[in-house]
Amino acid sequence: MHDESPDPPADGPADRRRLFAEEARSGRPDLAMLCLLVGAEADPSMDEAALDAAQIELDRLAGLLPFGLTGPGEWASALAELLGGRCDFRGTPGDYQRLESSLLHEVLRRRRGLPILLSVVWIEVARRAGAPVYGVALPGHFVVGFGDPHEQVLVDPFAGGRLLTGPDAELLVAGATGAPLDPSMLTPADPLDVVVRILNNIRAWAATRPEQSDVALWAVDLSLLLPSHPARLRYERAQLLVQRGEFAMGAAELDAYADVVAAVDQTAADAIKGRARAARAMLN
Repeated sequence: MHDESPDPPADGPADRRRLFAEEARSGRPDLAMLCLLVGAEADPSMDEAALDAAQIELDRLAGLLPFGLTGPGEWASALAELLGGRCDFRGTPGDYQRLESSLLHEVLRRRRGLPILLSVVWIEVARRAGAPVYGVALPGHFVVGFGDPHEQVLVDPFAGGRLLTGPDAELLVAGATGAPLDPSMLTPADPLDVVVRILNNIRAWAATRPEQSDVALWAVDLSLLLPSHPARLRYERAQLLVQRGEFAMGAAELDAYADVVAAVDQTAADAIKGRARAARAMLN
């Protein structure tokens, strides 16, 4: 049963996940709130007051921007001066090794993070001030755009807000993929696509650290709460449960996923059923 109060407290894991699911399915998802609820999975001490404090910090930063900004170039320069200059938000290679770099409340505290989380800070601060701002999900490197997408000004928050020329963007894409920049890569990113990419980053971070299987599990669980997600996430979740020694639950989820796969590939379904039997055998 859902709480009918207008602002239900996020004082427990179930409450936080309910809020996450409701926000993700709302007409205009609040990117900052979704990112903060991701952070609350990693930091159970984050209560409603902590969520509010992070939003207030974004409001405070927006209030430091000058009045009267007009064109996208002015907005980009003002944000770079404030966030990249005065506040020293930027990234370093070492940030890729830290879970905190994917958590918005920690990025606000440390002023360091992955390109996508630093971009979220820029987007949310600029949006509150009225800027025409959006995320741009380049392959391998998230950046921020201002103005009309056809005449946009691109900046790299990871580099403190460095303005990106067309050749700069082409080099970023070529370095990440070896392929040329396609104009479709410069379109504004949907907030839910941003959250998916953040959760994918967290899952990738945890995948190389078997001792962090709990992190991988909650990242998968949140991904499954999004309105759209690949069915294979169910298989990933089942494997994580088995890896964590939750054999019965993992086997049940493997069987359920096999039933879905059977409609298109019986051989693959049979193989998954075999893994479920193997997981149950671990109980003996």
